This record gives sequence, C-alpha cells and structure tokens, in this order.
Amino acid sequence: MNGTVALVTGAAGGIGGATARALAERGARVAALDADEPGLRERVAKLRADGLDVTAFPADVTDGGRVHAAVGAVEDRLGPIDALVNAAGVLRLGEAVQLGDDDWAASFAVNTTGVFLVSRAVVNRMTARRRGAVVTVASNAAGTPRHGMAAYAASKAAATMFTKCLGLEVARYGIRCNVVAPGSTDTAMLRSMWTDESGSRTTLEGQPGTYRLGIPLRKLATADDVAGAVVFLLSEQAGHITMHALTVDGGATLGA
Repeated sequence: MNGTVALVTGAAGGIGGATARALAERGARVAALDADEPGLRERVAKLRADGLDVTAFPADVTDGGRVHAAVGAVEDRLGPIDALVNAAGVLRLGEAVQLGDDDWAASFAVNTTGVFLVSRAVVNRMTARRRGAVVTVASNAAGTPRHGMAAYAASKAAATMFTKCLGLEVARYGIRCNVVAPGSTDTAMLRSMWTDESGSRTTLEGQPGTYRLGIPLRKLATADDVAGAVVFLLSEQAGHITMHALTVDGGATLGA
C-alpha cells in the first residue's frame, strides 16, 4: 500500500479504526472519515502519535453534499484516492414487526445509503484514472437470518449486493469491488448487544432458542482480524478478485 491514498469511513469505530491503522502501517496515506468528530479526532491523534500518516475528515456518510465535499477535500489535500473502505455502520436491534420507523431508516441511511453515496463520489473519480479498489464491510448477517437483527441484516445485504453490482459495472475500468463480512467481532457494537456478563460465552456457544450457532474457532474476531481481510482485498495480492464476499466469522455460518 506504500504511496497510495486510502479513504476509510467509520474510522472512529473499532473495525474502521483498525483498518485505518493497518493501511497506514503499510505505507498508505489514510483519510479517516466519521460523523463522530470528537471520537475521530481522538483516534487520529493516537495514530499520528505513532508516526502514521492519517488525516481526519469529519463528515456524515448519509449526507450526499457533505460526502461530495469531503471526497473533494481528501483529493485536494492527499491526492487521488486509490482505495476506499466503507466501514461506517450502525446497529438497531428489535424484532421485525416491532422496529420503529427511525430504527429502520437509520439502519439503511448509514449501512446502505452511506455506502452508495461514498462509493459513488469516490468511484466516479477512480473511473477517469482507470484504477482503484473498494471494500465494503458488511456482515455475515447479510446472508444468515438473525433474531432481532432484521434492519441490520437487511441493510447489510443491500450494501453487499450494491457493492457487487458496482464491481460488475466498473470492472471495465480496472476497478475492483469486494465485501468483507465479519461475524461477532470484539467491538463496542457487539458489546452493546450483551445484557450481562454471559454475553461473551453465549456468543461463543450459540443460542439454540434463537437458532444461532456458536463460533467453531471458539473465539471472537478482533478488529485487526477484519482489517487484515480488508487490506488483503485492497492489495495487489487480490488483483484478480472482484465481486467477492470474504466471510470472517470463525466458522459461525459454517461457510455459508
């Protein structure tokens, strides 16, 4: 990744932050984007203190105008974007028929529309240069039903298929578009789903009552595990891979 420019959304979060670090450690100039400006600036300050080339660009991925402006600012300041990571995401829990309108709308606004808006803004610039790579961080829930996660799963499924369709359309320009689908990853988002100290054990062992399998590898993923998969798909080692979804879930969906 040495000498490339990479834009990472959701960079104040666990997976987005780990991905920003992983790319910067490999020589990329990283544009870190997040709507949480205080959290973003704190994360970027830590990365820069470690000598990494990471710059904060506060922006809300659900606002098309701000996305367009942010992408322009990134290229003006850092140079042409070579790699995009769509890692911004939100989780709203609730059974499908009990979900509120706001929960459904927020899930799709960030997890799906955000991917569309940022990808459109970046890929339109990549096509003129006839190069680039995009990775969308989705979820293994995009292909496996999960109790209480209808909005999240549906929005991630939509983001997955959007990314694959985008990859088909821009392949003629030499642009690759792939998906990383994490399972249970040790982040603040996962911990927000736990109601007591048994949360980790239940995640590992599974919940027969909700038809959820455990994790065969008997461990949670780390944000670095997911970031490593993202970096691989952006790299030249994956130069002939596009429209692919790489599942990183310790076997929780049995390879589905």
